[in-house]
Amino acid sequence: MKKVLIIDDEKDFCFLIKDTLEITGKYKVIVATDGKNGIKAALEHSPDLILLDIMMPVIDGFKVLELIKGNDKIQSIPVLMLTAKGDDESKVKAAGLYDEDYLVKPIEMLTLRSKIERALSKKM
Repeated sequence: MKKVLIIDDEKDFCFLIKDTLEITGKYKVIVATDGKNGIKAALEHSPDLILLDIMMPVIDGFKVLELIKGNDKIQSIPVLMLTAKGDDESKVKAAGLYDEDYLVKPIEMLTLRSKIERALSKKM
């Protein structure tokens, strides 16, 4: 079973994704609702994949990504960036940071699962 960490301040969104992924029986999902706890959870659980929201209070997703990629223990974990902000500047910034994939909310669940499976297959 693959571990997926969701770092997103929208609790309802997190638990929708959690339920959608866990019902397949393929994933164990860990939820963190802010960047600080997200980094802590990544270090504690060593997930196979991180779903990371860009727009969060206190520490935004770009800073969280920078901290993840700067930590030897967790830097190789693939990250899917999530946001409601679909402008080109954010896409370019997300793509330029460590070549991570990017999804704009609202997200189709089939598309999300496909991106997750693709990211996990690249990791192996």
